[in-house]
Amino acid sequence: MTPLTCDLWWGDITATTPDQMRALHGMLNAEERQRHAGYRLQADKDRFALARGLARLAVGRAAGIAAKSVAFDLLCFACERGEPAHKLGPHGKPRPSGPAEGVEISFSHSGDRVLLAMTRGVAVGADVQQVRGIALGPDSLADDLLNEAEMAHYTRLDPEQRQDAFFTLWSRKEALVKATREGIKGVTEVTISPPGAPIEVHAWDSPHAPPPGHVQLADVPAGDDYRAAVAVLTPRPLEIAVGDTAELLRDLPNAPARTDRRGAGTRRAEGRAETRTAPAARRPSPAAAPRHRQGPSAAR
Repeated sequence: MTPLTCDLWWGDITATTPDQMRALHGMLNAEERQRHAGYRLQADKDRFALARGLARLAVGRAAGIAAKSVAFDLLCFACERGEPAHKLGPHGKPRPSGPAEGVEISFSHSGDRVLLAMTRGVAVGADVQQVRGIALGPDSLADDLLNEAEMAHYTRLDPEQRQDAFFTLWSRKEALVKATREGIKGVTEVTISPPGAPIEVHAWDSPHAPPPGHVQLADVPAGDDYRAAVAVLTPRPLEIAVGDTAELLRDLPNAPARTDRRGAGTRRAEGRAETRTAPAARRPSPAAAPRHRQGPSAAR
């Protein structure tokens, strides 16, 4: 079976120049600028602008259109099922629309890093987590995100192994629920093999899980301080291509492209990134998602 390519780009807010950041902000549309203004911390503002800007630049190239003309539909899984929305106004997972329809994206940010994933014709989810100290207990983050089977393995680990194991599992699980659009509330429904074992989905207790054999899940090398993963809903083998972010940023209007090359340099993932997954137990809902239109970005 022919491999399916998932393109990735890494961004770093500390390696993005002020000129580049201004140009990225200028690509935001009215709704995005409103969200951007709502963030209190400058780092949060920068992560948001960098993620949306990289997405428009990558999608524009893929679709052969100007980045500033890229528009997104926002797909809400809860609205699709007729459930009350947890957010007011436009919300949901961005999906390119118009001339870029058929390109799928997912982005994630944590700490200084931004990860963008792009596929064509199949759903994708990406997640990056900055490794940091966590507590273990009935009200801990681990207790919220790991299910009973995963928690049993986690608690048997030596204390010095738990931090890496937790963030590895978290990034894998969140990449999966981003691909299906179930979001964080579905993260305990899926059981992933523990770190150190081949990456497999052991169980997925959700009526919206993909059919057997239709999930590819891979860790993404992210350095010592981060853990990252990508999930693609396809039966085809997965090939990951990491793109040159500095080169992509050259498409920014009126901004010199000068960033560090961390995570850049086009290359193919090693064999371990071409992973296999165990079949999930149930089929996803075929219902079409409602769309919240997010119009083209405003030109600056």
